Amino acid sequence: MAVVGIVCDLRRKDGMASHRVGDEYVQAVRGGARALPLLIPVTEDPLDPRQVLSSVDGLLFPGAPSNVEPARYGGVGPGSHLDIARDATSLALIRAAWDAGKPMLCICRGFQELNVALGGSLHQEIHRIPGRLDHREDPAAPLAVQYGPAHPVALAPGGLLQKLTGQAEVMVNSLHGQGIDRLAPELTVDATALDGQIEAVTARSAKAFALGTQWHPEWHWAENPVHKAIWHAFGAALMA
Repeated sequence: MAVVGIVCDLRRKDGMASHRVGDEYVQAVRGGARALPLLIPVTEDPLDPRQVLSSVDGLLFPGAPSNVEPARYGGVGPGSHLDIARDATSLALIRAAWDAGKPMLCICRGFQELNVALGGSLHQEIHRIPGRLDHREDPAAPLAVQYGPAHPVALAPGGLLQKLTGQAEVMVNSLHGQGIDRLAPELTVDATALDGQIEAVTARSAKAFALGTQWHPEWHWAENPVHKAIWHAFGAALMA
């Protein structure tokens, strides 16, 4: 069975730190990718990416409540809701995995990390950009509403998602305040929201599967044909 490393968040509460990953990601790796999930801690002294890569067949960079530190991509200000330990682990690991040809699936924060790690930048508040939608969820709404279909995205003709789904447009959930500004040179747009915001990216030229989605395909993956196709494709890439 293939092994997927899932990068954790570092959470602190009442003076205690813990490494955490949402169960939805674990279950999607087990059921959707048919792989063994292995949690990767994000210590303040980061693990050696080479040692991590020697232990896994692929990597999942999941969503998180935190944001990438603006200093990592030339952004303005100190930023908010930071996880410096995750930045240090994820950004180095993405670059190493890209160079080594390890399959990667990058979701929400992971999607933004992929762009930053490869030289792109982020909008810190999409809802303040004229002409853009407010892509944030309502935190007071039930989870089923927060993660429910929010808006359509257009899939790039001939792109990875179009090939996987056979569709030109799909509905996605939307739970993010930040998003891609300058696209990394090594990435190409695979899906776009109606307001022009980039919603999915793939590799221009990579040695292995590399997909990033701004939305959350782990949510009820088995009930959503588009999400199921993503996880099955990731699982197939792990065995290639």
